[in-house]
Amino acid sequence: MANRHLGRTIIMQSLYQWDFRGKDVEELQRSLEGNLKEFAPEFDDVQFVETTVNGILTNLDAIEGLITKYAPQWPLEQITLVDRNVLRIGVYELRFNPEIPARVAINEAIELAKTFGGESSGKFINGVLGAIYRDMTAQGEIKEVDKRSSQTSVHGSQ
Repeated sequence: MANRHLGRTIIMQSLYQWDFRGKDVEELQRSLEGNLKEFAPEFDDVQFVETTVNGILTNLDAIEGLITKYAPQWPLEQITLVDRNVLRIGVYELRFNPEIPARVAINEAIELAKTFGGESSGKFINGVLGAIYRDMTAQGEIKEVDKRSSQTSVHGSQ
């Protein structure tokens, strides 16, 4: 498993526990430390994990606002815990972390959803993040890449 993918997996597991247990920030830190120790004891990019978690927490209201806007038929609390937290990661990386290419953010979120979510999680995540991506592209926040050299799930079905 690639280093950053493993980091995102640890982030998703930790956010899931945090969300399930009432969103206590101290609990999130304990979960993060415990998950790193148990599932990735030799993980060497803890900075990426910590930066991502802190970025999600810092931008949580805006992230959840985007999820609500782009999945209006699904109130936030009705989205499964896995899908909700995968979306938090995906929206953060897509919208608030310019170091992560948009298509990487989307594809990584889809892979997490397929691995840990339900049967339709990948399609749901792709739909929400794809809509955000298209709006960001239309607003000039993301430059469209040559589709012939960079295929992603955004335009296809998963």
